[in-house]
Amino acid sequence: LGKFIARMYRNPPKIMKKSVAILMMIFSQILLGQNVILNKVVKTHSNSDKIFYKINPEIGNTEYLAELEVQGFSDDDAKVFGMIYKKAKEVGANAFSYQPFETIEEVGTEKFDPAHYKLNLYYVNPENFPKENNVVYFFASPYKKQNIALNNENIVFDPRTFTKKTLNLGEVFSVSTKKFLGSSIKLAGQENQPVQYFLFSSFSVNSNPYGTAGINLKSGDIAKLERSYADFLSVVYQEVK
Repeated sequence: LGKFIARMYRNPPKIMKKSVAILMMIFSQILLGQNVILNKVVKTHSNSDKIFYKINPEIGNTEYLAELEVQGFSDDDAKVFGMIYKKAKEVGANAFSYQPFETIEEVGTEKFDPAHYKLNLYYVNPENFPKENNVVYFFASPYKKQNIALNNENIVFDPRTFTKKTLNLGEVFSVSTKKFLGSSIKLAGQENQPVQYFLFSSFSVNSNPYGTAGINLKSGDIAKLERSYADFLSVVYQEVK
């Protein structure tokens, strides 16, 4: 028996190797805090929509598809969103809403936990998505505090926070990261201008974007975000009003 066990240890069968690999993959997902689960699936929808927008389910004209749960925290928001997006597309969802956990406390008192939360998944006819014309969302870095000038008003953003502003028609709205080699932009309120989203990234060193030798230093860069990802950030980040 001892010789058999020793031989199995030195040359484990394929099924044992596969089982060990699966267990290691599951353990690594739990350890990294990126476990995304479809708790229940009521129905699926066949569509080729690439969008995945946040909605208020009370607007009506929504088709409930499934419930998704995120377990564990990761500050790699893009990676977590990618996992959520992939699961949502498995059931044909193009919309989502935050689903608070059921508690005995008064409604509205639950504090969002970025390490454990649920999302409801829906299909919505793209024509029925609400519009936020001339609204701009600004998201802070997930790693450090940032001092940002919004229309000459200095605002200190804590990590993983965001705010939103409404542009008046004809108004020129200035945004600056107030850092050496940082960025600044100007926005203008216009008729029927769709909602916009921007992320203030922290200090970074990147390869030169112009194709020449050297590096491109940026402290407090400003990046424009696609709506699906920005809508996700507006759930997992805290709003500053």
